Amino acid sequence: MTVAPADHRRIEDYALIGDCETAALVSRDGSIDWLCWPRFDSAACFASLLGGRDNGRWLIAPVDAAARSSRRYRGNTLILETTFETDAGAVLIQDFMPIRGRNSDVVRMVIGLRGRVEMRTEIILRFSYGSIVPWVTACDGGIRAIAGPDMVALRSTVELRGAGLTTIGDFVVAEGDRVGFVLTWGPSHEAVPAAVDPEAALRSTEQFWLEWAQRCQYNGEWVDAVMRSLLTLKALTYAPTGGIVAAPTTSLPEHIGGARNWDYRFCWLRDATFTLLALMDAGYYDEASAWRDWLVRAAAGSPSQAQIMYGLSGERHLLEWEVPWLSGFADSRPVRIGNAAHAQFQLDVYGEVLDALHQARTGGIADTEVSWTLQQALARHVESVWSTPDFGIWEVRSEPRHFTYSKVMAWVAIDRAIKGVEKFGLDGPVERWRALRQRIHEEVCANAFDATQGCFTQAYGSPDLDASLLLMPIVGFLPPTDERVRRTVECIERRLVVDGLVLRYDTHRTDDGLPPGEGAFLACSFWLADAYVMLGRHEEARALFERLLALQNDVGLLPEEVDPVAKRFLGNFPQAFSHVALVATALNLQRQAHETAPHPAEQRAHNGAPPA
Repeated sequence: MTVAPADHRRIEDYALIGDCETAALVSRDGSIDWLCWPRFDSAACFASLLGGRDNGRWLIAPVDAAARSSRRYRGNTLILETTFETDAGAVLIQDFMPIRGRNSDVVRMVIGLRGRVEMRTEIILRFSYGSIVPWVTACDGGIRAIAGPDMVALRSTVELRGAGLTTIGDFVVAEGDRVGFVLTWGPSHEAVPAAVDPEAALRSTEQFWLEWAQRCQYNGEWVDAVMRSLLTLKALTYAPTGGIVAAPTTSLPEHIGGARNWDYRFCWLRDATFTLLALMDAGYYDEASAWRDWLVRAAAGSPSQAQIMYGLSGERHLLEWEVPWLSGFADSRPVRIGNAAHAQFQLDVYGEVLDALHQARTGGIADTEVSWTLQQALARHVESVWSTPDFGIWEVRSEPRHFTYSKVMAWVAIDRAIKGVEKFGLDGPVERWRALRQRIHEEVCANAFDATQGCFTQAYGSPDLDASLLLMPIVGFLPPTDERVRRTVECIERRLVVDGLVLRYDTHRTDDGLPPGEGAFLACSFWLADAYVMLGRHEEARALFERLLALQNDVGLLPEEVDPVAKRFLGNFPQAFSHVALVATALNLQRQAHETAPHPAEQRAHNGAPPA
């Protein structure tokens, strides 16, 4: 039995399991290398994804180092099935996390398919991101590990033994055998949690996911990819509050060996509109409503104190610190916990919040009295801050600037407030808002358009391009028929597209306060496909979408970025924004092909942008 060295592993080698409160990443070689308990944003119990094997992992695999593996999800579920083939036989490992009751569990079932296969499990338990070695003792049916507030119990019929600071179990699986392992987290001051029946847990977990998948109203050409994306989004939902994390990981690098390593285990307001539209359009109104409610609660309070991101329950203090004892994925330092960008002023988030709540209203999710009062307060705040420079959608760590996309979204914020009055009869100073909307529009067109290049640029007075400009027609700032929109798309194609994929911006040209170098941003690539549809370039839109689908790993998951040259996944994984963008573009293309009602992106663009 061998495990690939950490520097030889790839992000695409991992698959996701989860229980809608936390998640784990399982490598194709049978090793769980990342798991935070009991929540997405808690300290890791297995952290070898970001360092050496001794920082915590759980391996179950054949002893035969030449074993060959293949894997898949069990139908429309989050039950991962990995098959190992050896000369002596074959086994199937089923990995899943039951939808939790009081405690969170990881269940691993080893099933004999043919012959007899010698197997081994090795578990290295480390708490607090690999820094704490727990005290391990025997308990009924297995072992118990305790350190500080955390307790983990491992139960199995396999006899376990200690070897150094590792727990090992050797066993043989013959055809028809079923061997179960259950790892359970609980508070250390309580009794050891009750044992979970792995067979019953398998049945109930499969039933949960299949019933959820059956609610999907999309049945188009790309149903498998859309369904896997929706299942991934559901898995990244923190069920107690309805918040959706951007990714279940921290510090997976945007450039191998680089410093662009961020903690994504939080909920970004920026994702709100796209997520709401994807969920509503696929028929998941309960999840969309829960996300809307989370959004309203998180953003509640003084508009001047609104943040770009929050914790799973709306926490605001997401202080960033570095983990010196972890070497990082593929030696990419630093490993960061928390995210300092939470304290940045980013003007665009007000537009995203007001747009999300407008789209929810349009989709039939009724406003509450509190939510419209909040929206009015946010619109009033935009009136006072829209002319202020900010740190932008990409959260630069250099000086603030007048970013074009930020100003466009300030326009969106006021526009959606106006629509609340015009289309839904809500109260508000609509005449003042109309005048402000026109003023912002005129300023952006005057200051963000580069006449020499014939396109909009990243910031006022800057020659640089930015993929966020692809959203200008989608949010309705300008119609897709506007010549400036067409030219901007063409400029982005020439300067930000590498091997068919879209960069956010050129990090070698733009001062963002960090060393240059990162991959192509997948959400931006989906935005380009959407722009193609709106420009009537339907064949190119379809070709780009098919290309993006081909980037999924073998179990249908997408990262934040892809290295277009090395063809490697980059960034935190799996990335909610990438999967949301996939769903939106699939629905966009389906509607275009059938010439039915406009895609929600087009509906957003039909908000009546004033003429330039």
